[in-house]
Amino acid sequence: MTDANADYIDPTRESFNAFKALPRDTPIEMLNLVRYRDRALYPQGHSHAGRNLTGAQAYAEYGRTSEPIFARVGGRTIWRGKMEAMLTGPASEQWDAAFIARYPNAGAFLAMITDPEYKLAVVHRQAAVLTSRLVRFGPLPAGGSFAG
Repeated sequence: MTDANADYIDPTRESFNAFKALPRDTPIEMLNLVRYRDRALYPQGHSHAGRNLTGAQAYAEYGRTSEPIFARVGGRTIWRGKMEAMLTGPASEQWDAAFIARYPNAGAFLAMITDPEYKLAVVHRQAAVLTSRLVRFGPLPAGGSFAG
């Protein structure tokens, strides 16, 4: 599979290792861009398999089941938006959900994704998502010019 046609649903081992190598004790903000599948794709035998859910419905279930874990580690959504137009970038990149999640530190994010309850919840995300982007940012002071 070429990179241009890759399914970006979960991090690769290389990208996850690069994330873990960064400082864990500083606040982080995670840009999330998500495009849903038309129909959710649950693994055979999962309790939601065969329920004919849309990707949006499965992602809503992911939100419902992961939100308590997200809050427990100190995460919060600081921005949400609805995509209206692609000005710079491939026209094929259309996003159904866009948001920025803030964590008190990278350790909190790692605690969330390794939580046993989260591991059950993330199946809904995997079933819902056609492709996504998850980008870690370190916060900088707001205001001033684009260049700082």
